[in-house]
Amino acid sequence: MSDDMNSGESDHDSDTDLSDHMDEDDDYCGYYDNDTNDLDIDKPKKTDDPEYFEFELLQLEDVERFLNEEVEVLCSSQKIKPSLAKMLLHAHNWKKEFVIECHSKNPSKLLVDSKVIPKTKNQQLLAGPSAVCGVCLSQVARTDLYDLSCGHMFCGECWDSYCQVQIQQGTTLGIACMANDCDVMMPEDFLYSILSKPDLRNRYSQLSFLEYVKSHPALRFCPGPNCPIIVKAKDCRAKKVLCSTCHTMFCFKCGLEYHAPTDCDVIKKWLTKCADDSETANYISANTKDCPKCHVCIEKNGGCNHMQCSKCKYDFCWMCLGDWKAHGSEYYECSRYKENPNIANESVHAQAREALKKYLFYFERWENHAKSLKLEEQTLDKIKSRIQEKVMNSTGTWIDWQYLLDAAHLLKKCRYTLQYTYPYAYYMEKCARKQLFEYQQAQLEAEVENLSWKVERAEITHRGDLENQMDIAEKRRLTLLKDFLDI
Repeated sequence: MSDDMNSGESDHDSDTDLSDHMDEDDDYCGYYDNDTNDLDIDKPKKTDDPEYFEFELLQLEDVERFLNEEVEVLCSSQKIKPSLAKMLLHAHNWKKEFVIECHSKNPSKLLVDSKVIPKTKNQQLLAGPSAVCGVCLSQVARTDLYDLSCGHMFCGECWDSYCQVQIQQGTTLGIACMANDCDVMMPEDFLYSILSKPDLRNRYSQLSFLEYVKSHPALRFCPGPNCPIIVKAKDCRAKKVLCSTCHTMFCFKCGLEYHAPTDCDVIKKWLTKCADDSETANYISANTKDCPKCHVCIEKNGGCNHMQCSKCKYDFCWMCLGDWKAHGSEYYECSRYKENPNIANESVHAQAREALKKYLFYFERWENHAKSLKLEEQTLDKIKSRIQEKVMNSTGTWIDWQYLLDAAHLLKKCRYTLQYTYPYAYYMEKCARKQLFEYQQAQLEAEVENLSWKVERAEITHRGDLENQMDIAEKRRLTLLKDFLDI
């Protein structure tokens, strides 16, 4: 392929007036007066990118150093032991400044609230050189009785056995006093002094470290399989993290797959619903449909929803089976669910059917984009093979053909965002803002399909035409995220 090759026929048409689809008193009508205003002229800077998120990828030793530094700051400021500093920081989600302020004003209240000391200390009177342990009921020497700040005393063997059982069950930072109705927490220096088995000490150390990381708002384990990386971020917003070690992309806030523009609570509800209703939705997972013109059976073997029947050459949309030309010249209705305006007055059964119909509408589009992503991975592999052939035949270098790989990667990014717009739209209340969202979703849908069509036909697509489509698709994606990604 070279720059002087014939250009593929452009299927990108300008947007049309949306007055027929918007209410006259719609607050967002002005948004559509000039359709090019929502596209920035310059490429976004890092500070303008709605997905930009500063983070570091750390190894375990780096995280241990970071946590120890946090503890040291509190110890130096308040003149307390490291074990106490760890308890206070963990109890308050590592809000160091908050702990310092509270400890400076009223240390006793902070210690009670953090379950380090009790509101009222147990007064256990001991007479003589020995006493009865409240657990094993054995008579033991006073020197072998131990207590936490609450004053409940038990023998060393009982404390040791109790700690062993707790650690074996996976409990570490939540080990409380053995006395009934006492919630005073055990500090680690007490546990280390009482625990007899070295292997359990190591297990306690490992498990407590995991708990410290999980409770720290600026830290998150990479969810990639067997990945040792811990992500350290400047804030805990729901932003994209890409682990370069295992190539896993995920949301920092919830740890799930990255899901912009849908927020964490909504995507959890959506995934749960999809899992619960998976059997109901199975019938829409077929890979074949009939051509709406000649009715020949067609298999979808690419990511693009712009289909062309190999028999009659009819161009149609895979999702709605409508004429593809209408998707480029009219308001893109395929991605927008049309609710029954009188459904509230219908019977319970009718409302249930309507609810299922709505869910299947969004699920089908969600699932379709997921499948397209997999099919476009195959397209990417084909492009790599073709580039390899061209390089081997001295038809340019890898750098000359890099734009093809850039186009395939950008297509993946745009379609990924588009897939996650459907859970967002499903749970969105009907309002003017939803109309704006559906408009931007539709524009992104159209540009992604145009890009997919050109990428799959890269051999006959002019480089300038392809790069122009890349620019349009990415700007549509960023525009939607800027307006609807909660940060």
